[in-house]
Amino acid sequence: MIRRLLSASLLALSAAACTTAAADAPTSAPFAPYNSAMAGETALPRAPQGVALDESATLTRFAFGSCNHQSRSQHMWAKIAAKNPQLFMLIGDNVYGDQRWNGGSGLMDLRSSYAEQASHPEFARFRSDIPMLTTWDDHDYGFNDGGASFAFKLLSEKIYETFWDSSAQVRSRPGVYESRTIGTEADKRVQVILLDTRFFRSDLDRGPYSEDRPPLGPYSRPNTGPDVTMLGAEQWAWLRQELAKPADLRLVVSSIQVITDAHDYEAWETMPQERARLYEMLGQRAGGGVLLLSGDRHAGGIYRERIGGEEMWELTSSSLNLAFNDTASNTAREPDPKRVTDFISEENFGTVDIDWGAKALTLRLLGNKGEVRAERTVNWSAP
Repeated sequence: MIRRLLSASLLALSAAACTTAAADAPTSAPFAPYNSAMAGETALPRAPQGVALDESATLTRFAFGSCNHQSRSQHMWAKIAAKNPQLFMLIGDNVYGDQRWNGGSGLMDLRSSYAEQASHPEFARFRSDIPMLTTWDDHDYGFNDGGASFAFKLLSEKIYETFWDSSAQVRSRPGVYESRTIGTEADKRVQVILLDTRFFRSDLDRGPYSEDRPPLGPYSRPNTGPDVTMLGAEQWAWLRQELAKPADLRLVVSSIQVITDAHDYEAWETMPQERARLYEMLGQRAGGGVLLLSGDRHAGGIYRERIGGEEMWELTSSSLNLAFNDTASNTAREPDPKRVTDFISEENFGTVDIDWGAKALTLRLLGNKGEVRAERTVNWSAP
């Protein structure tokens, strides 16, 4: 039976490989029988058993990070745990499962990368003590800068959901987006919205090559077509419904940066109409403050933008164990009027302390020894 399924699906694969479907049409749909067969042939890796998140507790401190390579030092888990967060969010590139990928449809490198991450005792100890929420980015999605046209995304989603033991909410629909509301005490409810910027996203539009252009990414030409989407119709509708729910503080998690216009790597600036749509929805939310969280860049910083009369803040943290540069040269290389700190390029993670009485957030980036590398205290207000 499996052989017949594989044969039929591979024929569909070869026919479909020459075309790219619209972002809302899951291009891997013809391969669903194939993906199911592949998922069943080999036991999929699972993360070490994690401790449950207490959604009734009042949240006063959480941490987050991104860009964790399964083959590099895992020492940051202990540094994060030492700050005693009530929650840790791993928000993309949680493993690097595409770097040795040979194009094989079984995504075996992605599977082995997750398995290697699961084998680390430091990670297991962290999981046993600190509740976690996750979303993905491209390297744990399975294809560098990949979006909706990634042919094997259904299998990739199955691997992700199995490893992280995803909630019934996530498993019930395409993509890995979800939300949680933490806290039952009056005026102290935190809504966590974890977006999926991969599964539905339109392909990005590369700009022309230029030897004179600084090396700040290939996507210099914004994608503004009428069917361009970052989140897909279903996720956009879901997000509007989530923002209509009552909350006193909303954490909106995007694996890629939202506010900045300073580079041409993956970011919401590549789709200006979609970013404007996000800003509009946030402005129409049913009360509560907003904080944006992002990763991806292998550097971190604190960003500020005035949007529709409201001051919006974004904290970017990246990477946990895969630094590419040093802070001084990276800050000089990427000037940004919206960034209010240096561009912290050594290993880092983010923490946020919530002062409910003052309606204030203390945003920090902490280094690989737990030291403070950047910090701001900001106030929030309802729209």
